[in-house]
Amino acid sequence: MGPKHPDEAVFREFLIAVLLHNEAVADRLGLQPVDVAAAILLETRGPLAVGAISEELGLPSASTTRLIDRLEKAGYVRRVRGERDRRTVTVELVEGGLDDYEAACEASGRHLWAVGAHYGPEHVPLLLDMFTRVTEAYRSATQELRADAT
Repeated sequence: MGPKHPDEAVFREFLIAVLLHNEAVADRLGLQPVDVAAAILLETRGPLAVGAISEELGLPSASTTRLIDRLEKAGYVRRVRGERDRRTVTVELVEGGLDDYEAACEASGRHLWAVGAHYGPEHVPLLLDMFTRVTEAYRSATQELRADAT
């Protein structure tokens, strides 16, 4: 049984490609795919509290602690204790922490650059808007799935 709408197959193939690429990058780095997601999250949002990482990735706190341990051991992040309240812990990328990630993504960057060359500057706002809306749609759907599971 195929997708209900022919265009849906294109989008599903896109999702498969992105998921498999993330797994390949994680394998290359000796990490788990969720570890890569956490590193990217820290790159885009900056330092985050352990609880914020846990919430964003939908992980129990013990799993988040193990994830941070793996990233710290691999040299991607460090834990920083709060100056006023030493119980608070923020996680931040170390300088050059994503160099290995960037190297692992060199091929995808090259291929995506070629795709981008197909579009003119007038298309950029539309594409960015689409990515933003798709991101929000998936975040909302993820929250619904997690809420239904509890």
